[in-house]
Amino acid sequence: MQIFTCPFCGPRVETEFSFAAEAGKTRPEPAAEVSDDTWAQYLYANANPKGATREIWVHVTCGEYFMMERNSVTHAVAGSILLRSETP
Repeated sequence: MQIFTCPFCGPRVETEFSFAAEAGKTRPEPAAEVSDDTWAQYLYANANPKGATREIWVHVTCGEYFMMERNSVTHAVAGSILLRSETP
């Protein structure tokens, strides 16, 4: 079992987390003019690089999203980064 670090709650077991998206993926706009093929590519095609990668994850327990830097081969986590400001 892996331990991931939620920037809000600290270290937790991997089963508390869910993959949300690749980091840096840009939503095609304007939505009304995007073809079905382009939407499918955006929603389902991931680069899935071998090695260092940045991904958006959600800690299901607290509901917060964050960016995780990890190695997709070794599964070593390099760090977690907040995606929102602490001030409202």
